[in-house]
Amino acid sequence: MSTPRVQLHIEDQHVVMDNGILQVTLSNPGGIVTGIQFNGVDNLLEVLDEESNRGFWDLVWSEAGSTGTTGTFDVFEGTSFRVIEENEEQVEISFTRTWDPSLEGKFVSLNLDKRFIMLRNSSGFYSYAIFEHLADWPPFNLPQARIVFKLRKDKFHYMVVADNRQRFMPLPDDRLPVRGVPLDFPEAVLLVDPVEPEFKGEVDDKYQYSCENRDLHVHGWICFDPPTGFWQITPSSEFRSGGPLKQNLTSHVGPYTLAMFLSAHYAGEDLVLKLNPGEPWKKVFGPVFMYLNSDMDKDNALCLWDDAKEQYCKEVHCWPYSFPASEDFPCSDQRGKISGRLQVQDRYISHECIAANNAYVGLAPPGDVGSWQRECKGYQFWTKTDGDGSFSIGDIRTGDYNIYAWVPGFIGDYRNDTVITVTAGCEINVGDLVYEPPRDGPTAWEIGIPDRSAAEFYIPDPNPKYINKLFINHPDRFRQYGLWERYADLYPDGDLVYKVGLSDYKKDWFFAQVNRKKDDGTFEGTTWQIKFELDDVDQSGAFKLRLALATANVAELQVRINDPKIEPPHFSTGEIGHDNTISRHGIHGLYRLYNVDVPGATLVEGDNTVFLTQTISTSPLQGVMYDYIRLEGPPPPDSK
Repeated sequence: MSTPRVQLHIEDQHVVMDNGILQVTLSNPGGIVTGIQFNGVDNLLEVLDEESNRGFWDLVWSEAGSTGTTGTFDVFEGTSFRVIEENEEQVEISFTRTWDPSLEGKFVSLNLDKRFIMLRNSSGFYSYAIFEHLADWPPFNLPQARIVFKLRKDKFHYMVVADNRQRFMPLPDDRLPVRGVPLDFPEAVLLVDPVEPEFKGEVDDKYQYSCENRDLHVHGWICFDPPTGFWQITPSSEFRSGGPLKQNLTSHVGPYTLAMFLSAHYAGEDLVLKLNPGEPWKKVFGPVFMYLNSDMDKDNALCLWDDAKEQYCKEVHCWPYSFPASEDFPCSDQRGKISGRLQVQDRYISHECIAANNAYVGLAPPGDVGSWQRECKGYQFWTKTDGDGSFSIGDIRTGDYNIYAWVPGFIGDYRNDTVITVTAGCEINVGDLVYEPPRDGPTAWEIGIPDRSAAEFYIPDPNPKYINKLFINHPDRFRQYGLWERYADLYPDGDLVYKVGLSDYKKDWFFAQVNRKKDDGTFEGTTWQIKFELDDVDQSGAFKLRLALATANVAELQVRINDPKIEPPHFSTGEIGHDNTISRHGIHGLYRLYNVDVPGATLVEGDNTVFLTQTISTSPLQGVMYDYIRLEGPPPPDSK
């Protein structure tokens, strides 16, 4: 049975793509998605909003040399419309805004080309964009690029981000004054008089639904009457900034659904794209897929999520897509492949190399060790190793890359110094790669698990005044609001003291070292103590303290050994971090590793104490989260 062909209807103010399953209406020549007709509903997008606020690409930019993560918000609209491809099987259309020097200061110096694609017999549509900056144009900063869809609030009430993160959601009206009360920052609102009483007393915050790139594949909303799903599917993370652990927003109250490509969330200014004078740049964001599904039976509405996950797998199988017409998006035969095996050499664990199983191995633009987590101009390609450390990465865009990796269970980052040049159709086998993690001597003691997260530490119950019911008895209990305030409740008379050999980091190590609120409303830094015994100390030996941080936010961590008052401290990080992980209910941000020399002369036989002081104390949201801490003894005399 034949299916309807794809049709394109061009009007003065609008363009309509129609394949018989859905109709998508866009403004002409702006390229704003103003309507989506599907499953008997005239428009799934919010009809109460202006047309320009329903489905759009946007960006945030600022002048070169400026600091921070904010700037000019631009829902960029096209000034020219073109039909790129039109036949019975597919339609691809383009909305472009071209930059010239007369626009300096008004618009970011980018040529912007938004593309939309509809295929025959496809229950959805695709979008991608090409950002291009020429070398002789003014440089700029670019903190954000994304797609936003605002759905009808009278239809879409159930949101799904993951199998264990789905729920009925409050209305946007519930966040407004009288019905909602803003908390320590505007994104977090206490619902005091919601339209639906079931939400009364809960906190709503879009950051509670953030997700790491490695898990951010499909999310969206379900309408029950008629049973309809709207899903944002991202089949590849190659065009996202920051690598697999970078966290991004997903869907939230509005009802909003986002496709985030570039953002500074959970990282700060380190993830702001900054172009230098004379630097050309071009990048393709997407394509991503907006998938719509339906069911005849309202009782099966929640099964639309399972279908959306299956559709995600189908999209991955088709990646890289063969149908985008832009020469800037290479198909599979224009890409390359790399394979190899990663091993770990830590002579204090094994004399033989250890297979780096379940390690993350990736290609990212050439840079320093660990630079991938701050990289945002190019493309990244990641995979996980198998049981013997083998890895294979396919469909890599042509260009120059370094191989990067990190291995759960071991601190630090791996980078292969050889620049790999990927060409069309190449198959490169790099053979065995060996990662030697930082290690000077045997482990005297350790706290935590080296996995770039603070999730293994003690996460308290929230204040019952500020709960999100979804995260009660949930693996992601750290997503509750206000957990930083619980530190002072648990340690009212003094700071945390951890006794090696007696304490249990799962119960006795608070997940974040935060400031303490004083009676006068100001804040003071905190000093945590690690107490440990040494039977024998080589006063001339060199110990090493490894401090792996899962995140930092406007913090300075000072280390003192056995003398809490010594000045200067034995070590200081200086001011670090703008990750904002604490306020945004995360459990990690950017990874930082500090290697602290501890002369044997600072230690004694018997009882010793490491003092960890976080000194900057102007806000409750400053502090650090630890990933892992280890004290290494001096290397044995016979070690080489």
